[in-house]
Amino acid sequence: MCRNITELRGLDPPATDEEIEAAARQFIRKVSGLRQPPAADDAFEVAVIEVTATVHRLLGALPARRQPPTTVPPLRRPEVRARLGR
Repeated sequence: MCRNITELRGLDPPATDEEIEAAARQFIRKVSGLRQPPAADDAFEVAVIEVTATVHRLLGALPARRQPPTTVPPLRRPEVRARLGR
């Protein structure tokens, strides 16, 4: 649905809470059509919290895989970029 949502399963190190929430937020933005929720709209934030919790459960329930994902999100992480000298 959205090419910008990063695959989080199989990352080494595992996806952080912040990465999971960012993916959930991107998903909610996409399905709602809102780039930024209205200031008084709690429904958007509640949806982000619920999707984040669901993704945590999903990632915990899926078997780990040994191969890295087809996308390479760890390269976005500061510690990986520093190690690679980028």
